[in-house]
Parts: sequence; structure tokens; C-alpha cells
Amino acid sequence: MIRSLLVLALIAGLPLAAGAATRAPAKKTAPAKRAPAKVNWVNVVAATPEGGMRMGNPNAKVKLIEYGSRTCPHCALFAKEGLPVLKAGPIAAGKLSYEFRDYPVHGSLDLGPILLGRCVSTAQFFPLLDAMFANQQSLLAKFQAAAAKTQGMANATPNQIATSLATDLGYVDFVKRRGMTAARAQACLASTAGVDRIVAMTDAAEKQYSVNGTPTFTINGTKAENVFDWAHLQPLLAAVGV
Repeated sequence: MIRSLLVLALIAGLPLAAGAATRAPAKKTAPAKRAPAKVNWVNVVAATPEGGMRMGNPNAKVKLIEYGSRTCPHCALFAKEGLPVLKAGPIAAGKLSYEFRDYPVHGSLDLGPILLGRCVSTAQFFPLLDAMFANQQSLLAKFQAAAAKTQGMANATPNQIATSLATDLGYVDFVKRRGMTAARAQACLASTAGVDRIVAMTDAAEKQYSVNGTPTFTINGTKAENVFDWAHLQPLLAAVGV
């Protein structure tokens, strides 16, 4: 009987009689909120106005800058000993940002690797830098012969000398094996604007922090005096909470 009344009421568009069996509409539940994805700050890389490349949280409480040379063995050692620890710890956690600024401590020898190293995308910058440091000894193995060749280039431009050294030392082939075209490599080595930018960065480093060797580190804008390796840098970073 109750079922018949329900059917009739629905057909006639009448309100249901009191006492008729009804089912309350199901309550809609709000979708569960997903937890925000955790950021791995090691993958957050950006160019800085000063010409460097920064890895990590731009708002990190500790900002570490390295003025480094791609042909400097002490810089290569820091890349091997210190940087992996920072990447796995405070950089990944967003507590520290790390910025690398090229400083041509060896003059013409550095020029080619810098021009090539800065001639890649933001995402490729640190992988190529790491690779240059990891292969530094083999790349510089022919330095004496390559340097001797440039002695006969008295009227050559800085770009021509950089191209000669980078080619003879194997840096051009090195970047080509990592995806850079030969035309791109030659264009970067021939860039006078690129050289001008390096000169401006060098002048700024010397004026602001009296940089005259590599690596030179700054922590939150203060130069770490007489600190050239991970063993001496680590306590300074610990003192500021990382």
C-alpha cells in the first residue's frame, strides 16, 4: 500500500503523505585535499642579475655564493666533496641556496670553458659544470701544447685565443658529446658580448668582495676569509644553522 501511494504521488506531482517511507538524500562529502607536493629545491635553478646561476630556494635563510674557476683544482675538489652534501641536505630542504659565479682566475685558459659553460639552458648549467669539474684533469692534460700554440697568436682577439685553447684542450668536443652542436659552440666562443659579460662580472667580484683567487665563498653577503675548501667552509655554514 505504501509503495502504491508513493507511485501515485510521484505521477500526480503531489506531496507525499505523512508516514510514507522515504530515503534522505545522500550527503555530498568534500573531496579530500591533497597535501602540497614537496619541492626538491635542487631542481629549482635560476639565473641571477649578477650573472651567476643559483640553485635552491631563492628565499632560503642562508645564501652561499661561490666564485669559481672551471680550471681550478680546488674548485673541482669542492664540487666533489662539499656540493653533494649541500645538495642532499640544506639545498634540497630549502634552507640554503647556492650560486655559482664564474671567475677566470687563469685568464685566457678559463675563457673558453666559461663561454661554453654559459651557453646552455638553465637546466643544463649545473650538470655541465659538474661534468667539467669531474673531467678537469683529463681536459687540461694537453695544456702545455695548447698554451704554446697561442704564443704565436700575438694579434689574436680574446675570442680567438679562447677558441684555440678550448678546441685544443678538448672542451669543444666535450660539449658536443653532451648535445651542443658544433655551430652553437663556435658561436658562443666567438661572442664578444659573452666576453664583455665575463669582464664585467670579474670587475664586480673584485670591487665588491676583493676576489683574487678561487674558490672564494660568501655567506649572506659576507666574504669567508681564507676559506678555500669544504673542511673550512662547513663549520661556517653550521654556525649559521645549516
